[in-house]
Order: sequence, then structure tokens, then C-alpha cells
Amino acid sequence: MKKGVRNLFLVFAALFVLAFACFAWIAGNYRRPCRDVVERSGLSPALVYAVMKAESGFDEKAQSRAGAVGLMQIMPATAEFVCRENGVEFLPEKLTDGEYNVRLGCLYLRYLLRRFPREETALAAYNAGEGTVREWLKNERYSTDGERLESIPYPETEQYVKKVIEFRKKYLFFYRERS
Repeated sequence: MKKGVRNLFLVFAALFVLAFACFAWIAGNYRRPCRDVVERSGLSPALVYAVMKAESGFDEKAQSRAGAVGLMQIMPATAEFVCRENGVEFLPEKLTDGEYNVRLGCLYLRYLLRRFPREETALAAYNAGEGTVREWLKNERYSTDGERLESIPYPETEQYVKKVIEFRKKYLFFYRERS
């Protein structure tokens, strides 16, 4: 009997360690930085975190070859536009500050979601630019209704949209968030 109890204890201990490892992996790979800013944004937190993960991998100091910076990889010109549109002071030196960057990224994402009726189209615009996506929507090779992209001509943007959607699904599952 003692051997059976010992084996049962070992099984429960192994399950506990496995569960802890799973939670640690989720917490490390599906982080939720700047939660106050994200939750006040009015956007789906899962969507914002998915964009953040796809854009910078949660690196506040990230900078792309094109010049996009911070957690949400905002171009300085886009940040300036978003600030002007929303009555926010534009502080270029703070673009790598997590909370400031996420606030502007959320404002920009909200702007795009208002202008494009489909989330996937707004995500394509976040990556490729609003003007570029508007041109694609006018082109029957990419859109038959002017609202939905049947295909995305930039492979990088196509992969980006797929990645964000997959990350969002995982955030919704791991954190039981509603969107």
C-alpha cells in the first residue's frame, strides 16, 4: 500500500510541475504588458496583445528597418497624426515608452477599425498602411466588394494578418477574454 501511495504522490507531483510549466510558458510567451492602457482603450485586449506580440515580440525598444518603434511599432509620422487627431501631445522621445506607445497604437488601431468594416482589412492596413490597403480595395484582383480583401498582394502583410489572428485566438483561449 505504501508503494501505491508513493506512486500516486509522484504522479500528482509530476502533474503539478507540468501544470506550473504550462502556466509559466503561457505567461512568458503571451504576456500582457501595459494592461491598464490596453483595458482603457475600449478595444479587444486579445486583439491589442496579438498585434503587440506580432509587431515587436513585446520589446519596448524595438525598431524596424522602416523606422517603426516600440511595442506596437508605430511610425513617428503615424504617431504624430494619431496625436493630432486625438488631442494628445506628440512626444517623439517617448515612442519607446511602453505605455505611451501602446496608447498611440491603440488609438491608431481604433482609427483603422472605424475605417475598415472588416478586422482583417484593418490589420492589413496596420501593417501595410491605410493608403496601400485603400488601393487594394479598389482593385478587383484583390477585392470584389471594396470592403474585404480576398487576397493580399504583399506576402509579409498576408502572413502578418494570419499571425495576429492566430495570436488573438490564443489570447482568447488562455485568458478567457471576450472580444
